[in-house]
Amino acid sequence: MNNPFKEISTKELFDSLNKNNIKIIDVRKVEAYNGWRHKNEARGGHIRGAKSLPLKWTNYMDWIEIVRSKHILPENSLVIYSYSIEDSEKVALLFQKAGYNNIRIYNHFIDEWSANEKYPMNILARFKQLVSAEWVKDLIDGKSPQEYTNNKFVICHSHYRNRKAYLTGHIPGAIDMDTLALETPETWNRRSPKELKKALEQHGITSDTTVVLYGKYMSPDNNHEFPGSAAGHIGAIRNAFIMMYAGVKDVRVLNGGFQSWKDAGYEISTEDVEKKIITDFGVKIPTQPEIAVDIPEAKEILKSDNANLVCVRSWDEYIGEVSGYNYIEKTGRIPGAIFGNCGTDAYHMENYRNPDHTTREFHEIKENWKEAGITPDKHNAFYCGTGWRGSEAFYNAWLMGWPRVSVFDGGWFEWSNDPTNPYETGIPEN
Repeated sequence: MNNPFKEISTKELFDSLNKNNIKIIDVRKVEAYNGWRHKNEARGGHIRGAKSLPLKWTNYMDWIEIVRSKHILPENSLVIYSYSIEDSEKVALLFQKAGYNNIRIYNHFIDEWSANEKYPMNILARFKQLVSAEWVKDLIDGKSPQEYTNNKFVICHSHYRNRKAYLTGHIPGAIDMDTLALETPETWNRRSPKELKKALEQHGITSDTTVVLYGKYMSPDNNHEFPGSAAGHIGAIRNAFIMMYAGVKDVRVLNGGFQSWKDAGYEISTEDVEKKIITDFGVKIPTQPEIAVDIPEAKEILKSDNANLVCVRSWDEYIGEVSGYNYIEKTGRIPGAIFGNCGTDAYHMENYRNPDHTTREFHEIKENWKEAGITPDKHNAFYCGTGWRGSEAFYNAWLMGWPRVSVFDGGWFEWSNDPTNPYETGIPEN
């Protein structure tokens, strides 16, 4: 490309790390940013302080709005890097057209920055549990993908009472799993250990099985597909949380859900794959009871200075304007709960998602939580209406390596069903 942008050296970039006006921009895929070594670089992750802005997003009409939401402003000095100078220059040219005049390219990420431990990098602690479509494709094709040493796996297409979402198109070889296999519709809480054991065995899953989960959303009439939409993918992460609670040791989520598979251009199957029933899950359920919190523990958390009960609901739900669900009558919030702000309503998690439905840059989630008082030194129990959004927030914190995180499984549904439990409405005074 004939787009001459000045290059910055490794030493210059290193010396610039603590300068507030410089914005370092990583335009590789989000998985590379998180930690996957797509070019066999010495260290996975990203340059310390870099913002994630994948080249893929430049195809979106609102690209410049995404840029501004990350506080990347025309008065900033930009340093753009990728695996290739061509990709960096493509993004640099778009910035230039948008009125950004101070742009430099860094072209030594692999051979100098990642290769020398002197240069600081950040990584998502449990990045390997958040996989790409390419990783799943290699798994299916028997190519021994990176960070995988197991010899048995199951790919689960998660849905809620909607097998049509599965039958109209899914990842080849994937089985379907209704969320009701793992949670009960009476309370929307996780099922009993006995029920979980039976459900997992009926889906061919043992404690030693690598399970990859993803979802996609179909409209209520089942005639319109919205791949990767929040509702379907939250269900996949809800299933992931319950599997972790039960004792599946290697639970992975396809980052971006079915949308990522489609974006990669891979084959889509309509075969109804038969589940391979097994007879022994392998361990006593649950093996991680501490990641699930019920009402008694939630009340203790509210009393503690070393714990937070985090409400992952919309603002209208939090202040009691709406309950968020047609089957929950009472509106309001649990007194003392911290607002974790999912997004617009009970079926969206846009404050935790990128435009392509992949998990949001973890630094941004962490910063938003920090401003709300949600920090890794405390025990943080996340809840919503019935556990789905709370599970996704939990999964984000768990991916970051936070040591004490859990889901308050009953959430607002169970709390509000007991008339003796206190509640509040309106805008909090503090």
